[in-house]
This record gives sequence, C-alpha cells and structure tokens, in this order.
Amino acid sequence: MLGTDARLRAALRRLDLRIVHRLEGLLHGEHLGLRLGPGSEAAEARLYQPGEDDVRLMDWAVTARTDVPHVRDLVADRELESWTLLDLSPGMDFGTGLHTKRQVAVGAMVAANLLTQRVGDRFGAHFLHQGTVRRWPARSGKEALLSLLATVAAAPTGDAPHPGGATLADAVTDLVRTRRRRGLRVVVSDFLDGPSGEGGSPDWERPLRQLSSRHQVLVVEVVDPRELEVPDIGSVTLRDPRTGAVRDIRLTARVSERYRRAAHAQRQAIRAALRRCGVHHLVLRTDRDWVLDTARFVIHQRRTAHHMARHTPGTPR
Repeated sequence: MLGTDARLRAALRRLDLRIVHRLEGLLHGEHLGLRLGPGSEAAEARLYQPGEDDVRLMDWAVTARTDVPHVRDLVADRELESWTLLDLSPGMDFGTGLHTKRQVAVGAMVAANLLTQRVGDRFGAHFLHQGTVRRWPARSGKEALLSLLATVAAAPTGDAPHPGGATLADAVTDLVRTRRRRGLRVVVSDFLDGPSGEGGSPDWERPLRQLSSRHQVLVVEVVDPRELEVPDIGSVTLRDPRTGAVRDIRLTARVSERYRRAAHAQRQAIRAALRRCGVHHLVLRTDRDWVLDTARFVIHQRRTAHHMARHTPGTPR
C-alpha cells in the first residue's frame, strides 16, 4: 500500500511540474496569475474619512443611496479564497480525442490552483460525484494540491447513473450557500445538464448568476468533438452516461446533419446562458492542447484587464 501511495504521489508531482513548467514558458513576460481583473477585490462599503481615504475608492452607488460619502476598501488578492467546482459525473468520463473530458477537467482544476497560488490564495474544491456533492477544505501550498489530486485520482470512474442524485445546479447552489467569502470561483463541467423545460434556460443558470453576483467566476466548458458531430457510419448502439439509457440508432448522412445542427444549437444556448450570468468563459477540448489554450486565455484576459484599468477614470494605478 505504501509503495502504491509513493508511486501515485510521484505521478502527481510529475503532472504538477509539467503544468507549471509549460504555463511558465507560455506565459513568459506575463503576470502568472488567474485573477481576471485588477489585483484586488472590493470589500464592504464604509463611511468616507476625509483626509484619510482615497477619493478614487469612493462607492458612488452607496453614496447616492444614503446621501453620505462611502468608500470600499480593497481586499488584497492574498486574502481571497479560490474554490473550484469540479464536475465528475458519469458524462465526464467520455472522450474520443487525446483525453477524456474528466482528464481535461482535472487538468483545468490543477492549472487554476497553480495560478492562484502565485498570488497567495488558499484553494478548495467541491466535487459533483456519484450523485452527491463532496467538499475538500481550502488550503494552500504544493502539498495541499498533491493531496487534492490524490483525492480526485481515487474517485472511481465509470459510475452507474444516480437517478434523483445531485445535479450541476445543486452543486453550484451548494457552492453559493457554503462559500460566502469573496474570491475566485472556477466551475469546470461540460454543462450538458438538460434545460428546465422546452425552450427554457438551463437549471444551473440561476445559481450561477447568484455566484457571479458576489464572486469573480471563471467557467471552464469541456467539450469532446463527438458531442459536436458524428460520422454517418451506419448502425450503432449509444448509451447515455447520465441516465444509463441505451438505444440502437442508424447514423446516416441525414441523421448526422440533424445531430450537428442540434448540437450547435445546444452549445449556442449554453454560451448564451453563460453570457447572461456574466462569467468569464474558457472552452477546452479533448482533441486540443488544453494547456496552450489555457495560457492563451489567461494572456488575453490579463491584457484586457490591463487595458480597461488604464482607460477607466478613477482606477487606482
């Protein structure tokens, strides 16, 4: 047992180093951090103290509402907590590219935690697994990350469906309810939970809006190419990993085209819902280099945030 544990830790350390080294190389010359805006978060409003407070920190909304000058203190990044919600439901075990969706999702969680460590955050995680939401306490440091990875590695794959179990919406709601301290929230999933009704919005949209109203939220959508289109290869047997339903179907050119259109419409609906939630959105695919795509995303967000900070009146320099 001890030998197995040592081998697992060695494998996890190699994964850790591979991600760190690649990201450091790809982000050379950039601030290596996952904060998507300026390097601080607004805290609660308080009364303005003349001669002591910076007028650039004035909270004009509260000031207008109360007719009394208020400012908002800034909480340093190192005082914030980062929490990742990792979807480990059966559908995430699927993959026809270089990796399974689960492998890419775990990699995204590792990258997020490594990047937030650069600004001193403690990081914790919630897992949607076997129809329940499991919680891992917030910690900091490489040993904590290795422990987190070991926990994920030990989670069984190929789970049977859990009818009536927790959904992604339930998991996001649990994150909203239990983690109130301001900080970064990362939600990693394929977001393929069904809508609330015909033509309705996804059932995870409302709790995700609640999450983004208080925290900075990064959504990582994991996609496999076979979820976007299927070849016309004739008769196949398909199984829904979320429900366990099995169905024989004949994949003709016509069926493949209908599938492609339906998949495109589904992804468009997911993207529209995420836009309404006001979250940052990163798409990672199982058939692409997800580390490179993550680095490009961080660079783009950093440059955008820097540009906005320079051109926003009253922004602290």
